[in-house]
Amino acid sequence: MRDAYLVGAGQSEYGAFPEESYRSLFRTAFEAATDSVPRGIEASDVDEAFIGTLGVGGRQLGLSGPAVTEHVGLGGVPCTRVENACAASGFATRQAVQAVKSGMADVALAGGFEIMSDMSSDATKYWLGVSGETEWERLSGTTFSGVYAQMASVHMEKYGTTREHLSQVAVKNHANGAKNPHAQLGFECSLEDAQSAPVVADPLNLYHCCPTSDGAACALIVSEDVVDEYTDDPIRVAGVGASSDTVGLFQRDSYTGVPASQRAGEQAYEMAGVEPDDLDFAEVHDCFAIAELLAYEDLGFCEQGEAGDLIDSGATELGGDLPVNTSGGLKSKGHPIGATGAGQVVEAFKQLSGKAGDRQVENPTRGLTHNVGGSGGASVVHIFEKDAETEVSA
Repeated sequence: MRDAYLVGAGQSEYGAFPEESYRSLFRTAFEAATDSVPRGIEASDVDEAFIGTLGVGGRQLGLSGPAVTEHVGLGGVPCTRVENACAASGFATRQAVQAVKSGMADVALAGGFEIMSDMSSDATKYWLGVSGETEWERLSGTTFSGVYAQMASVHMEKYGTTREHLSQVAVKNHANGAKNPHAQLGFECSLEDAQSAPVVADPLNLYHCCPTSDGAACALIVSEDVVDEYTDDPIRVAGVGASSDTVGLFQRDSYTGVPASQRAGEQAYEMAGVEPDDLDFAEVHDCFAIAELLAYEDLGFCEQGEAGDLIDSGATELGGDLPVNTSGGLKSKGHPIGATGAGQVVEAFKQLSGKAGDRQVENPTRGLTHNVGGSGGASVVHIFEKDAETEVSA
């Protein structure tokens, strides 16, 4: 199979934009992605498109992919809508990589979008809940935050993880998000702020939860046969891994890990021929603070039960041994469900292109993105790699 390369990526701002539509946000992201390609790219170059969205609000449940691609000039290009809850555009990226590697396409667009701010709080809770197990969790009153609160409670009891560890995740990600002009909650917070916020689902408080967001993101994946037409500094998709699991948390043997993420990570590392220690940065799925701590363990950044020690050490801060969520993560940058996975790819592209501004990691060559659907019913991991001989600087 052919190698696949990331040659461009871009996103809209994340936040609440009553004056925007899902089409206009997608156009912003698509134009940012095409503008980021070093040698330029035309809409007519795109052979196939994969678009992730949950369809929050029900505004365009059918044919939502073609609804945005034709709006940006991709009429006639085959388009597949991908739904895998919060992992929708992470899986859309995987599909784009597969299309390129298989030879079905030389240029593939992966993207995603969501509008979440134009409905009542009750409606928002409903749409957030549709990705949970319906019969035994959602209809019995369990919320999305409640499911992750259960995971946090068990991890705290078993491994001694504390509320302060959860709050440290929030402080770190807000510090990074404050450096990201696209972040929804682009402000710093103190540890005291993060510890004293109102409880949402014990032990999780408001600062331990990501916001609901409007936004869109796009990435352009091309084959080894045409990559030289678009850039002199290619970023290779070195590894891809994906897995599914039970939708319901209650159906799993353990609450202290996400097996789908563990399997996806193992597959991606094996395909790339690398280990966690070879990474220079990672974007992980921190829909709740506990989710980032679980990702540390699931992806091999530390041993099981040692995530609290890792966040304590400062290793995952900007400037640490393995900066995590330099974009601000879902917690600060935001979480427009269908756009989140592609948005992580945008950050990987910026870091490996030396265009991450004040949050730039020093001369990175390899980064990982990790996107999870629901409480772990689906997970996808990508590893992006730049030529080690190419210096990356801000």
